[in-house]
Amino acid sequence: MSTDDLKRTPLYDAHIDLGGKMVDFGGWNMPVQYTAGVIEEHMRTRTKAGLFDVSHMGEFWVEGEDAIPFVNRLTTNDVTKLVDGQAQYSALTNENGGVVDDLLVYRFDQDKLLLVVNASTTEKDWDWITSHKGSENITLTNVSADYCQIAVQGPLATIILEKLTDTDLDEIKYYHFTVGTVDGVDAIISRTGYTGEDGFEVYAASDNARKIWDDLLDAGYYGTDAGILPAGLAARNTLRLEAGMSLYGHELSDEITPLEANLGWITKLQKGEFIGSPKLADQKERGIERHLVGFEMTDRGIARDGFDVYVGDEKAGYVTSGSPAPYLKKNIGLAFLPVEFANVGQEIRIDVRGKLLSATVVPTPFYKRQK
Repeated sequence: MSTDDLKRTPLYDAHIDLGGKMVDFGGWNMPVQYTAGVIEEHMRTRTKAGLFDVSHMGEFWVEGEDAIPFVNRLTTNDVTKLVDGQAQYSALTNENGGVVDDLLVYRFDQDKLLLVVNASTTEKDWDWITSHKGSENITLTNVSADYCQIAVQGPLATIILEKLTDTDLDEIKYYHFTVGTVDGVDAIISRTGYTGEDGFEVYAASDNARKIWDDLLDAGYYGTDAGILPAGLAARNTLRLEAGMSLYGHELSDEITPLEANLGWITKLQKGEFIGSPKLADQKERGIERHLVGFEMTDRGIARDGFDVYVGDEKAGYVTSGSPAPYLKKNIGLAFLPVEFANVGQEIRIDVRGKLLSATVVPTPFYKRQK
């Protein structure tokens, strides 16, 4: 796909103006990093604040008296447990229990839900969801092009965002949201994120994206050592990996079940039947054969996605995500291993470009912020 064919978020020009290095990410032209570099963007998010363009994500409204039972039939978590103003991490699963996508479910009221899905799977998810609509009294609307989504993450996130809103941000609990104004425009303000830090994701009309983005940078004293930095896809990836969060296409896929991927906590088999639940119940009863684990390299070297993992001389699994961890100053990763080897302290070896380098299975998340 040529650069001209790639989709652009409403912040494309802002990224160019900031010196963003643009790459193809799931058909979108997105910044992988800016001039400060990946490590500085990562560290600034951990210690001060980072600003992320996540406008490429997909958004679907589900409205009508059957909104909750419909979404509950398609997702693994229990939508009936949500209260107004609460968000929920969940997954769409296929008939075999594999993950179609992971997503957030926002409850506005009993007849109105917002689903936020991954950028690279938006069309796939829309087709999946609409194809499973039966006789339910609901209206489905794909509003992905209508919204920008901007995330401000890090210890200074509240201080920065409160300069642009009258909303009492301290009243918004983790994985809750409210409707208010940001920078003088209507917005959804959600206390969620993908970095392991406290922070917010702001949804607003796409044509307001540049104004909000620029004013958040100004509010965060952009350009000073103490301020906010724009952060690209690479830092977003190293931040989420340190926090032990899954990335679709790596830790999750149509062939990987949530039980295998350490997501049993969002797989509520007791809530009643949903797509894939019979296969997941059977897998849980029989016991899973592989498990997602965290590892830390003990030999010098970086284990990258797709590298083979050995126990002794036998190939046992593969790396799903691997990278240096800038804040932890270690080389870490996630991998699938047979359950008999998926234990903290298990010694493993990873084929890093023809050399078997040693690593150890460790607890996840690798990083957990101080509250």
